[in-house]
Amino acid sequence: MKKGIHPEYRPVVFHDVSCDFSILTRSTIKSSETIQWTDGKTYPLIKLEISSGSHPFFTGKQKLMDTAGRVEKFNKKYSKK
Repeated sequence: MKKGIHPEYRPVVFHDVSCDFSILTRSTIKSSETIQWTDGKTYPLIKLEISSGSHPFFTGKQKLMDTAGRVEKFNKKYSKK
């Protein structure tokens, strides 16, 4: 492996702001924000909008949508005259 051409692979905290879920893992992503983790050390912070803590596939909580109204709207818009 050549020296000096690879990005720094270091511990990073990913924080899901929608459900206040955080995970400490390793990444090469750069960040200007930092956070103090439970072990007392400071790590770079990456804020996410969705993660396994808030995604319906992992949580099992689905949001129901008004599909009947959407179907009627589609039929009204594209019905043959």
